Parts: sequence; C-alpha cells; structure tokens
Amino acid sequence: MLDFETCNAARLRRDPAFDGKFFTAVRTTGIYCRPVCLVKHPLTKNVSYYPTAAAAERAGYRPCLRCRPETAPFCAAWNGTRTTVARAMKLIEAGALDTGTVGDLADRLGVGTRHLSRLFADHVGASPLQTAQTLRIGRAKRLLDETALPITDIAFRAGFGSVRQFNAAFRKLYGRPPSSIRKAR
Repeated sequence: MLDFETCNAARLRRDPAFDGKFFTAVRTTGIYCRPVCLVKHPLTKNVSYYPTAAAAERAGYRPCLRCRPETAPFCAAWNGTRTTVARAMKLIEAGALDTGTVGDLADRLGVGTRHLSRLFADHVGASPLQTAQTLRIGRAKRLLDETALPITDIAFRAGFGSVRQFNAAFRKLYGRPPSSIRKAR
C-alpha cells in the first residue's frame, strides 16, 4: 500500500495513473471512491486509503455511485462483458458444450442464454455453438494429422456426439470427408 501523502496528492490531482491502485474512503459519508472521482474533494482529515475495493467494503464503506469504484481497473468487473466471454471460451474449450447445452453454460456463468448469445455475437462474431463446433473440428483435424487413431475414435475424442455428426461438420467445413485428409498425408 502506498503511503498516505502519496495517495492524498494523487487524489487531489485526480491522477489517472493511480486509478485502481488505491481507494479513498470518506468517514463522514461512509462512501469510498476511486482517486479519479469527480466529486468535491473531502477534507483530508476525513479520508483514509485502502489498497482494494474489498478492503474498503470490509471496513464498512459503500461504493460511490458516481465513479463506481467496484469497477476500477484491474478488477473483473472493469473488463465487463469480455470477462464473461473469456470464461465461456475456457469452459467451451474444456468441453462444456460437448455434453451440455448453451443454457447450461449460461447458468454456470450466471447470465441468461440470450444474453450469452448476444455477448458472443458482439465479441466473437459467432454463437457459442458455432464456436464449440470450430474448436471440435480443430481438435479433430489435429488428431487426424498427428495420430493414427481410427476416425470413430477421433470423432469422440474431439467432442462430437456421433461419427455421422463429425463427418457432416467436417464435410461442411472442408468440402471432403475426414478420411481424405488423412489419405493426403
């Protein structure tokens, strides 16, 4: 944690370089703010500084409604919807949509199915199912190139529910069956 004088000088300057590095709590109002908050500066004798928003809240302060300190840089909320999409991508890569539904994935993330679909359209440019399908085909292509496994085993290891589904997805993307890719090696 920075010393009181450094924090106080940064708060009085509203220095953006310190945003997210400390939080200003005001004893008289019971509110904590970011150092860049545009509210009228409180008297120095009424402020204390905390290294995190969680520490200020644990001390009994409420977040400012103007500067929203709980969304300060370097916290998950600051990244906003990108955080949700990144978490969803990790779950999809781990096979969440190989066995579950988009609704199950949305529930795990704490959002609605339609909202998750909108987030994917905005940030990824494809639906969660399309993203999962692309990852499955990528896994299958790697297995075809790097192993001598039978096509059936590759289909299931890549996350497809059936060989027919695997062949159809592969043919749609590459315009040929998976066996022809292996023959070309």
